[in-house]
Amino acid sequence: MPLRSYKATSPGRRSMTRSTFEEVTTDKPHKPLLEPQKKSGGRNGQGRLTVRHRGGGEKQAYRRIDFKRDKLDVPARLATIEYDPNRSARIGLLHYRDGEKRYILVPDGLRVGDLVVAGPAAEARVGNALPLSKIPLGTTIHNIELVPGKGGQIVRSAGASAQLLAKEGDSAQVRLPSGEVRRVSQRCYATVGQVGNLDHENQNIGKAGRSRHLGRRPEVRGVVMNPRDHPHGGGEGKSPTGMPPKTPWGKPAMGYRTRRGKTTGSAIVRSRHRKS
Repeated sequence: MPLRSYKATSPGRRSMTRSTFEEVTTDKPHKPLLEPQKKSGGRNGQGRLTVRHRGGGEKQAYRRIDFKRDKLDVPARLATIEYDPNRSARIGLLHYRDGEKRYILVPDGLRVGDLVVAGPAAEARVGNALPLSKIPLGTTIHNIELVPGKGGQIVRSAGASAQLLAKEGDSAQVRLPSGEVRRVSQRCYATVGQVGNLDHENQNIGKAGRSRHLGRRPEVRGVVMNPRDHPHGGGEGKSPTGMPPKTPWGKPAMGYRTRRGKTTGSAIVRSRHRKS
C-alpha cells in the first residue's frame, strides 16, 4: 500500500503523507454490523478526566469484527476491503456460503474474491484461522488468542505479525512483534499471515489539525509548566528537569515497573526488555 505526498503549498503540506487507499474497494460499510459509539473525551463515569490528551475528533461508527473466527469449516469469500476509523488495519467483509456476513482483519496478500476458512482442517494459508497445534512451525501469524475461545487479543494492528517458534506439550512458543517470546495454549486460534496496511507506520501526520481529527488533543511538556502543575516545572528561562523524569503525579516516568500481569508472567519465556 503506497503513500501519497503533496505539493508544499503550506508548511503542513510540505511533509504530510497519507495512504492512497487504493486497496479499499468501497466506502459504504455493511450497516447490520455497525454500532453507535459515544466519545468519552478521556472522562470516566463520574465525568472526571482520567486519560489526558483526548477529545474531539470525527464521529465514528463501530464495526463489529469477528476476532473469534468461530464459524468453522464454512468457506467464505472476501467481498470488500474497507477502511475502519477505529483501527490502523483494513477490514474485509466475508460472505459465507450459508449467507452470513462478518468483518475480519485483512492480512497482507488477501484480495477480493479469495476464499478463506476457519477450523482445524483448514489449510495453513493467508487468511485462514487454525488452532496453533495445526499451524506449521515458522509460520507468520496474527490475531492470536490468549484464552481458547475468547477471540484474538494480540497482534492486530497494521503491519503486525508474530512467528510460531516451537511446540512443547500443550503449549506453543510465539515470538511477538516486541521481541517477547511467550507460551500460548495450542488450542488457541490464530490467523495465518501478516496484518495488512504495512505503510501505516510510515505516514507523517504533517499538521496539528490531522491529530485533532483523530481525537488527540495537544500535549504540553512538563518543563514549560509551573512547579505546582508538574514536577519538572519552574526555573528561570529554559531549565533542565533537575531530577530523574517524573509523571505529573510524581511517579518515575522511565524504567519504573508498572506491569500487573503476575498471573500470566510465568508464560513469558523471553522478556522484550532483555538485551540479546
